[in-house]
Amino acid sequence: MIQRVQTVYLFLAILCLGATCTGVEFISFTQTLARFSLSVFGIEEIHGSASEVYKSIPIYLSIIGICLFLFMTLMSYKDLARQLRWVRRLTFLYFVLIIGAIVFYYTGGTLFFEGAFETELGLGYALLVFGFPFCFLAQLAIKKDKKLLDSLNRLR
Repeated sequence: MIQRVQTVYLFLAILCLGATCTGVEFISFTQTLARFSLSVFGIEEIHGSASEVYKSIPIYLSIIGICLFLFMTLMSYKDLARQLRWVRRLTFLYFVLIIGAIVFYYTGGTLFFEGAFETELGLGYALLVFGFPFCFLAQLAIKKDKKLLDSLNRLR
């Protein structure tokens, strides 16, 4: 299991997504009197050193679900056809999650806040995006392994 490169890729994708569950900020919306921060737990209003929940959006449920699905895909290394199917679905789900974050970056401020505001991307967004290439590279490595095993089976 460890000797395959897709194991490393899937593990790195799990680490990137798991690090976002620590509560790091995805996007912040700054107004003249207040600052709002989106993390996996929802939108928090920050006043100096104190913060309170402005709108609870349980993003952590989808991130934990994708992490568990990544782990199940990682552990299905004995059946490459199933692992390839699952990693394709994971890549699609991960892509939808990133697209959702991009859409929220452009339209989320107008949905929740009135007046002028500035948006900034945080470390959580970077971690979310950095995990996607690992998921895609795992898909390519699994396809390569499956192709190699299929060619060996033809020779027998």
